This record gives sequence, C-alpha cells and structure tokens, in this order.
Amino acid sequence: MKSPLKFAETLRRPAWGTPNTAGVSIPRELAFQNVDFQIEGTPILSDVSLQAEASKVTCLLGPSGSGKTTLLRIAAGMERQSSGTVQLDKTTVGGPEVFLPPEQRGVGLVFQDYALFPHLDLLANVSFGLAHLGRGERKKQALHMLERVGLADRTGDYPHQLSGGEQQRVALARALAPRPGVLLMDEPFSGLDSRLRDTMREQTLAVLRETRATSVIVTHDPEEALRMGDKIVLLHLGKVEQIGTGRELYGAPNSLFAAAFFSELNIFDCVAGNGFTETPMGKIMSTPIERGAHVAAAIRVGAFNIERHKKSSDGVRGRVLSAQFSGDHEHLRVGVTTCDQPIYARVEAGSLDEDVLSGKVDVVLKPRAEGSFVFPAV
Repeated sequence: MKSPLKFAETLRRPAWGTPNTAGVSIPRELAFQNVDFQIEGTPILSDVSLQAEASKVTCLLGPSGSGKTTLLRIAAGMERQSSGTVQLDKTTVGGPEVFLPPEQRGVGLVFQDYALFPHLDLLANVSFGLAHLGRGERKKQALHMLERVGLADRTGDYPHQLSGGEQQRVALARALAPRPGVLLMDEPFSGLDSRLRDTMREQTLAVLRETRATSVIVTHDPEEALRMGDKIVLLHLGKVEQIGTGRELYGAPNSLFAAAFFSELNIFDCVAGNGFTETPMGKIMSTPIERGAHVAAAIRVGAFNIERHKKSSDGVRGRVLSAQFSGDHEHLRVGVTTCDQPIYARVEAGSLDEDVLSGKVDVVLKPRAEGSFVFPAV
C-alpha cells in the first residue's frame, strides 16, 4: 500500500517524464499591427496592435466574443485579416501584399479539442508534423517528446484510449515536436476538471520554459492568465483593453471592465471630489479625475478589513445578512448603515466569530486602498 504522502503526490501531478529533455526551439517574435477583421461588415477585431515577445508566454484574455480565438487563427494563417499586418521577427507573413499559409509560418497549434487524429496511434500523431525528417529521425524525435510528457509507454495507443489530460499532453507533444518558433494554444485546459487543470498548467508551463518557444495562450480564465502569462493582453469587444503583466493589470486596472474581469466588485455611482471620491464606504483617492465628474467607485470584495464592532471602531457599521463557507473563505453579504445596497465581502475562513457570521452582533467594514478604484462613468 502506498503511504499517504505518496498517494497525495499521485493525485497532485501525473508523471511528465524527465525535465529539460524537450529540446530547444529558436524563438520568434510575433507582432500584430493595426489588425482589423470583419465578417459581412460586422467588426470582430478593431485596430489590434500587440507583440508576443520571443521566449515569453503571452495570454490573450477576455470573455466569449472578445476576438481571442480569431486573433489566434489570424496568427496561424487560418484566417486573413481585413486590414493590418502580422509579422514574425519583423517579416510580414500576413498583410495586404503577403499571406503565408499555416504550413509556411513555422508555428505550432494546440486546439481546444486537441484535434488528434483518431485513426493514428500516439507515435504517428506526434510524428505528423515531422515529414521533413528521415524516418529514423522522425521516430526518434516523436519518441523524445512523448517521453517528455510521460507517455513513452503508450506509443501504440489511440486517442480514444486516453483521458482528457493525456490527450492534452499528446497535443502539446505533437505541436512542439517540430520545435516551432511560436506555439499557439486555444483554451488548452478548458475541458479538464479543476484539480487536473492546475497540474496541467504547471507542467505545460515547465515544458514551454524548456523549449523557449514563444507562446500565445487564449483563455477566458483570469486566474490562468495570471499564473501563466509573462504578459497579458485583455480584449473586450474586439479591442485591446489593457496590456501588461499580471501584477500591472490586477493592481492598476485602467477601466471598470478590467477591474471587474479580475475580481468581484462593489460598485457605487459617485461624484469626484478634490483628489478623492466620497463613497458610502468612505473616501477613495481619485487624483487624476476632475472634481465634480461623475464616476464609478469600485471596491473589491476581498479588500475589506472586517471586525466586530466596538465603540472605538473606525469604519462603516453594518451587520452580516448571510455567510457562505467555501473552504478557505467566507463570502459575506453585509447590510450597512450608509448604503441601501448590500456590501459583498470575502474574508479568510475562521477570521470572524460565529455570532458575527450569523448576524447576532454588528461589524465594522473599512476598505483597503489597494483594492479600491475610481473610474470615469461610462
């Protein structure tokens, strides 16, 4: 029988072969310049410009319909933009005068449904993009990648014999076997359960670091983008909303949409004061905004200090209306004396007494500056 520790380890991460054996690609920079894309006159992408730096992981993040997958297909050469250019290492591969097909761009693709060939075994699937090599070298390189993703003992199996996580690993091996300069991944972890998804992200990122391939990952999951991306491009309605590191987008969102995409918010309609905005929960700094302007003040649900009410307490008084336990946290709905709308808050589980959570005694809420924002009203 396995020890509890060894059993827990098998649950956390499947075997992924020996690290640092994936082989190294020659990374390439991918750039979009003023890219538009329309379908029958309906704009899908509008004036999109961005760079995916060589050897880095860039996450295209946004809700459904924001244009993420379309942009990925344009990069691969599977769609042609209506205007603008696509460049690889400053060489145009898609534009008004030039349009290279996918097989001439030197990019690897991992689709959302993995798109493995059902009639081919794993070795043949991974060998598919290696037709330029001799038979022996083709087999050697395919086996090498299957070994790296921990499936060297399954070479004769077929895709239908694999779990979803194993299929994802084969798709990754197939895409990386030709050692592409750019790897494009479209929602690669969306079909996996939450426990497996975490492990797959961690292990995939390790392989990407080893190969040094420039990677562009499409995702609608902000946590995934924060954990994987060296840079995040947030898209909204076909336009670039904000570009930066995860810390930059989370800590300094440039719009209410950007702030709300990364966390739940309490939002208040307010009027800006002289360097600050008065909200039902107290003052929030709003220096760049003109005094008297209508604004949206936002406070993250996890940005409150909450404690039992005392005579000396500093903050807004209220009472817990409901509490939902989710393991690490309590999710609260709080009625406060300064506002008609309930305030939503999240605190660490165990940080508040049961009589507070049940609404028997009052609490005091005070928002923290790092989770409070003011944006011009839309």
